[in-house]
Amino acid sequence: MAEPRDVRVALSTASVYPESTATAFEIAARLGYDGVEVMVWTDPVSQDIEALRRLSDYHGIPILAVHAPCLLITQRVWSTDPWIKLQRARTVAERLGSSTVVVHPPFRWQRQYARDFVDGIWRMENETDVRFAVENMYPWRYRDREMLAYAPGWDVTQDDYRHFTIDLSHTATARTDALDMIERMGDRLGHVHLADGRGSAKDEHLVPGRGTQPCAELLERLAVTGFGGHVVIEVNTRRAMSGAEREADLAEALTFTRKHLASAAPVPGTPTSPGPRR
Repeated sequence: MAEPRDVRVALSTASVYPESTATAFEIAARLGYDGVEVMVWTDPVSQDIEALRRLSDYHGIPILAVHAPCLLITQRVWSTDPWIKLQRARTVAERLGSSTVVVHPPFRWQRQYARDFVDGIWRMENETDVRFAVENMYPWRYRDREMLAYAPGWDVTQDDYRHFTIDLSHTATARTDALDMIERMGDRLGHVHLADGRGSAKDEHLVPGRGTQPCAELLERLAVTGFGGHVVIEVNTRRAMSGAEREADLAEALTFTRKHLASAAPVPGTPTSPGPRR
């Protein structure tokens, strides 16, 4: 039987966009989050180790994870070389005491990076205690067309990684079964991006409970299967009409998450997929 654990709940700094990284720390502290995940993007503070350390110390909020700058809008952040981006993300994580670097699979047009990606992630993990948790993505859709934008693929369970991140907005967009995906990830599931979605072609990142994803069921399963990672609220609040409305959404997400992490009674752990094979 797996022992239930206290799972820490963090706020992604992306959840306050277009507000700043500094604002995310302030909101996380005020609402009682256990930490933050820093999305490294065009905000200079998100790229600056000492600025992040000062924010963490001032607000008493640990930086639990670092999201490497691998979005389309961050292709020139830190470097145009994706391996340098990951090396710098690892350095930030090591110096700030973060356990995890979140990384997306390469875009298909990053051909050399994509060819070397699986082996390269293993090499990097072997050089540090920081976990590189590769995140599930989704096919890009336009009307009745579907484009496979990621390589080796958007379903990261098809490849051999030591650690995974599951994102429930991405499972919604991919129209795949999130609970089935965590079964395939098994004990290599190291990190969770909690959000919701309704199966739109757009990556919605709704507040948990406002879409069709099994957010509550997934949290309850984590609570009884010995999950040792972090749950990160990564939602879209760009349509909030005020700071108060944004904060209310983030408070609702935190309440939902803690409620369902706490509501599960201990039961025998679900089957897990094999651990690392290298």
